[in-house]
Amino acid sequence: MDQCEDEQEEEEEKQPSDQTVLSSGSQEQVENPTQGQEVVDADEWDTDLETDNATNQKPSWPCAEQYLQACQRTGCIPASSFLRHLGEDDLNLNHYGLGPRGAKALAIVLQYDNTITNLELEDNGLLAEGTRYLMEMLQTNITIQSLNLSNNQLHLEGAHIISRMLSGNCYIRSVKLSGNDFDDSAAKYFADALKGDNIVKELDLSHNKICEKGGQQLGHMLATNIGIEVLNLSWNHLCMGSAAALSSGLKVNSTLKQLQLSWNGFGQIEAESLGQALKQNSTLVLLDLSSNLIDNQAATLLCQGLASNDTLRVLKLSNNPMTHIGALSLLNTVTKNKNSAMEELDISTVFVCETFVELLEEEHQRRPGLDVRHNVMSFVKRNISALQIFQKFLDERNESIMDFFQALDKEGTMKVPTSDFRNAVKEANVPLDQRQLEWLIKKFDKNCTSSIIYSDFAELS
Repeated sequence: MDQCEDEQEEEEEKQPSDQTVLSSGSQEQVENPTQGQEVVDADEWDTDLETDNATNQKPSWPCAEQYLQACQRTGCIPASSFLRHLGEDDLNLNHYGLGPRGAKALAIVLQYDNTITNLELEDNGLLAEGTRYLMEMLQTNITIQSLNLSNNQLHLEGAHIISRMLSGNCYIRSVKLSGNDFDDSAAKYFADALKGDNIVKELDLSHNKICEKGGQQLGHMLATNIGIEVLNLSWNHLCMGSAAALSSGLKVNSTLKQLQLSWNGFGQIEAESLGQALKQNSTLVLLDLSSNLIDNQAATLLCQGLASNDTLRVLKLSNNPMTHIGALSLLNTVTKNKNSAMEELDISTVFVCETFVELLEEEHQRRPGLDVRHNVMSFVKRNISALQIFQKFLDERNESIMDFFQALDKEGTMKVPTSDFRNAVKEANVPLDQRQLEWLIKKFDKNCTSSIIYSDFAELS
């Protein structure tokens, strides 16, 4: 054997064998089934992610070289970000356009990685085919705990593949699957896989096409699941059947802490179901119902649960068709429930009335940490300032409110007709416009009796 042949053999020994990567010439093309079509289950996965010597040993050559070789064999462009961040626990390859072949190369390298705990692969066109490579990788990798596969066109086949991984999962804690065209059949896969599960803590199925049946399946899953703490079902097509099932699950679930249900068209019926659930649930701390159809009546029905609930801390209700009436009902309920744990109430798109603002100010005296996000019209702010303006005017004259009323009460009855008070304020040139004056009279004469019992306001003096 001449020198040229010897050098050729040495070069071939440096190259990994064909078993180190998936056979690029025999890739299985996975077709996406139509939505709702049942996927044929194949219990045996013929893994293509072999080691360098087919003996289940970690390759001895450097990770970067292994990745570049895998990319060469699979015919994909290496992701420079992966090479730049080798050794870090957070691998973010969102929006890199990896595709199935890129996922295949990445999966080969990550089989025995013991550093990465968070894998971000959103918007990479992985399809079900690329997802299968990643799920095979997770059969070996024991360090990845958080996985983001959102917006990857996974469809029903992808849901089936992921659910099979979750059925035997021991390490994945967080799964984000937003925007993958999952329907009711896909939701059933996840619900079945997670019944009784105590490993997965966060599940994001937002921006999908899950409707009533899928929502019901997920609700039934909550009744037996003992692990999920965060469930995001926003931007789906859930309806009253789903809300009823989710509410039933909430009544017995002991782990769920955050439930996100925005943009689902929930109205009065759904609000009533959730209100009943809040009476019994003792773990939920965040409920997001923003951008639904929660009107004043729906808010009142929700209050049935808030009246006794002592664990919910955050309630989001922005972008709903409720008015200041519904907002006031919510605030009244929270303030009357002395055991309420409410810390944040988001009704930021509701323009509230003067009574709401005053009640909130009183509540802040007792609970300064309560954050109620709301909106106030300029005239409401002006009206509320009327009492302060009146008091300041009297202070400049070294008078108290009691002095002002007593001067009008010639017979000492402790009452002054509202008409007399109105005339006296105008004659004294108190700097109040007509609307402010009428609001101030309404504040003093809360029962609309046309007379002011001014002894009730002695504390303001």
